[in-house]
Amino acid sequence: MKSSPFQQLDLWARRTAPFAITLFVVVLSFVPLRLPAYFSVAPDFVLMAVFYWTVHRSDLMRSWSVFVVGLFDDLLSGGLLGLNALTLLLVHWAIVTQHKVFRGKPFGPVWAAFAVVATATNLFVAILAYALARAPVDMGALGVQYALTVALYPVLAWLLGRAQRAFLPVP
Repeated sequence: MKSSPFQQLDLWARRTAPFAITLFVVVLSFVPLRLPAYFSVAPDFVLMAVFYWTVHRSDLMRSWSVFVVGLFDDLLSGGLLGLNALTLLLVHWAIVTQHKVFRGKPFGPVWAAFAVVATATNLFVAILAYALARAPVDMGALGVQYALTVALYPVLAWLLGRAQRAFLPVP
């Protein structure tokens, strides 16, 4: 039986949901909050979203979409163009190559893996930013950002899990 154009559009929208939701997370991460020095310690919601979707729906979060998300994040942040894109691509690659380790695991080990990935990501960005800009990195702010990122991952993972159950078919 041939599917109607509306069914095809629905299927396309469902398959692009992780990408669209992650782009929305990028935009939300730049909403100005009236907190002093917020952007220097803001949690990395984009990393959380890319990690979540790559672990749970790697079939829908492809490397090209991760690159586009990272590039969009770079453009909005005004930082080094390509830094977030490269970092997110490396995270995506690391998860995809270890996909069997993550698949079907309870939340605790996945959260611990996220903490390891966030540590490696923060160190990579700090070293690369120092090497390229020759400016010292505020390790205190980096530590607060890391702690907030790891602490808030369960909240964003819960929200993304709700979106996954609402919009996406079981793989």
